[in-house]
Amino acid sequence: MLQHSKPRTCAAKPAARIAAGLLAAAVILAFAAPAGAQAPRPWLIPELLAAAKAEGSTLTIYASMNEEEALPFWAVFEEATGIKVNFLRMSDSAIRARVGIEHRARQRTWDLVATTPVYRLGNEILAQFDPPQAKDLIPQARDPDRRWYGLYGNYNTPAYNTNHVKTAELPKTYEEFLDRKHWAGKVAIDATDSEWLTGMFAHYGEERGSKLVRDIVATLKPAVIDGHLNLARQVTAGEYWIALNNYVPLTLNVKLAGGPTDFWALDPVALAFGSIGVNTQAPHPKTALLATNFVLSKQAQQFLTQFGRLPTRLDVETNPPGVMQVLHQKKVLPAVFSADDQKKWNTVFNEIFRPR
Repeated sequence: MLQHSKPRTCAAKPAARIAAGLLAAAVILAFAAPAGAQAPRPWLIPELLAAAKAEGSTLTIYASMNEEEALPFWAVFEEATGIKVNFLRMSDSAIRARVGIEHRARQRTWDLVATTPVYRLGNEILAQFDPPQAKDLIPQARDPDRRWYGLYGNYNTPAYNTNHVKTAELPKTYEEFLDRKHWAGKVAIDATDSEWLTGMFAHYGEERGSKLVRDIVATLKPAVIDGHLNLARQVTAGEYWIALNNYVPLTLNVKLAGGPTDFWALDPVALAFGSIGVNTQAPHPKTALLATNFVLSKQAQQFLTQFGRLPTRLDVETNPPGVMQVLHQKKVLPAVFSADDQKKWNTVFNEIFRPR
């Protein structure tokens, strides 16, 4: 049985836990093979499964994915392998802080980490690993040093509430945001959108990009929100009409749930990855390798598309279809940088969006 743990300050609501449990059961049935048949699972390598069983048949993962997705997702892995998964959900920043503290204390508490800034954790925390399914990922989703792999693509675009803003009103360039003065107070952005900012500077040049972003902030006075999913939900609820930027998969997540929201693409489209990494001090390293092979498989990525996640495999279609074609009509700029560069861009972001 999948174990779900969360810090008390962000405990899931009972209704959310019940819904996630029901969805988990439905997904297991949906992925089950017909009677007498075996579902194709190329990721389930017998020798690796045996090695994982020898480690105790348990796995601990720290992740930022919401439980409505994560619990049924990992239930598929449990059903296929018999391995118990202990899933601990935290924000990106909480994961970085906890992982750092536990690493310095040499506590062997977790096996896998799955969050957007996995690559910022550093080589002393992230082990090198080679899941066979990684060969089918797009090149940008494979770390040349083999310490992280992209599970899904977080493409960065604006989003809007379709009840409050009509398609004809949407800016066709970031410069046109300066003509939407009546949106002031109705715009928001996530507090950690440094990848988007680097894309703006790279596309426009540092001087022009800096001036444009500062002018947009002065004109629209965007609120700074903690959490991309939180931002998507607030735009959907009409608390804000516009997300100056958000992850497309999370906009699609609430849209697929029936929310009045959508994205539109502008140049540039910064691309970060929801990634997975293995602990250098993992208590169950073979189990972690098996789990990463599952996560990167066609079966797993097809499952995640039902929540709007954008696959990093070319053999998996998006939901709804055609999202990649829309995004790649624009200039897509992968944004992967070191922990030191991240500190620099966080400082620049805060100077612009949170001036003292």
